[in-house]
Order: sequence, then C-alpha cells, then structure tokens
Amino acid sequence: MGTVTIGVSIAVPEPHGSLLQERRTGFGDAAAHGIPTHVTLLPPTEVDADRLPAVEAHLTDVAAAGRPFTMRLHGTDTFRPLSPVVYLRVVEGAEACARLQQRVRADSGPLARELLFPYHPHVTVAHGIDDAAMDRAFEELAGYAAQWPCTGFALHRQGADGVWRKLREFPFGGSPVVPPQAAPADHGSLPAR
Repeated sequence: MGTVTIGVSIAVPEPHGSLLQERRTGFGDAAAHGIPTHVTLLPPTEVDADRLPAVEAHLTDVAAAGRPFTMRLHGTDTFRPLSPVVYLRVVEGAEACARLQQRVRADSGPLARELLFPYHPHVTVAHGIDDAAMDRAFEELAGYAAQWPCTGFALHRQGADGVWRKLREFPFGGSPVVPPQAAPADHGSLPAR
C-alpha cells in the first residue's frame, strides 16, 4: 500500500483560522494555501498506509484521556536564525499541548518518534520567505490575540499536491471549557495597518 505523510494538530477555529491563513499568504508564504492554521502535536510523519487504523485507534485513546482547555494566542516571536519561522505565541494552553504531543508520540504507540527540535507549541504565520517579509509578519501581527476552548485535535494527511486534508477529528473525553467572558482578545484582534 505504500506510505502516507500524516500530522496531528489542534485547529485554530474560525474566524481566526482563515484570517491567519490569508495573512500568511499575503506575506508571500506560497505553502500557506495548503496548510490549515494550527498548533502542531505531531509534525509531518511518514507511516505505512496500512497502519492508519492503528494510528486512529491510538489517537482515539489519547483524546479519550484528554480534557478540554483554554487556548490563548498573543503576540509574535520567531525561531530565526535557527529556523525561518515567525509565529504567534501560545500564552495559555502550552502545557496542555506539550502533554498531548507526548502522548501522541508515546514510545508504546504507533507514532513514536524523535523531534528535530524541542517541542514548542505555536501558530506559524510565516515560513521560509525572505527576511523583509518575515519582519513584516513579525511586526504586523505583534498585537494579534485570540482565545478559544480547545476540545480536541485532528489527524491530517498531506496529498500529492502538498495540501493537508483532515482525515478525522478526535474530541476530548471531558466537558467543554468556556473561556472567560467577552474580552476583546476572545474574537481575535489585529493592530491597524
């Protein structure tokens, strides 16, 4: 059957997801159209296609043991010069993401693997583009903020066209978390251009 490239991530919900994907495209990141806005739990990983049922069973177990949590993004940072990435910081929910990704990559499961870099939850807004565009992304999104209840994660597969498509969602086993009342950051915000 061959291999497939998969990834596991937490989606950034609407309206934030589309807005950030549009901004990423606007900065000149050609790959942005095929990458839904997300926080990675498992980076692109090749697996045998016939192992997908075992992967889904493992992710079902991980999600069943998980509990909803509040995810909050605020401001930009960068991995430069180590890696050409500008991202939004996860300022609430980072510890929960770290625990989840450890469970997803558990040595006892079908997705055990080492990471190239230490795990650092983030939302990429520019990757592999020229320095001036990276600087623009860093500056223009510096005041961006968004918050939502994270109630699960999803398994994606990368197509031959480079586009990532959702295969399945995995809701957590607990009750949804309701974020604090009506702060402007709850709806996402961008500074004036």
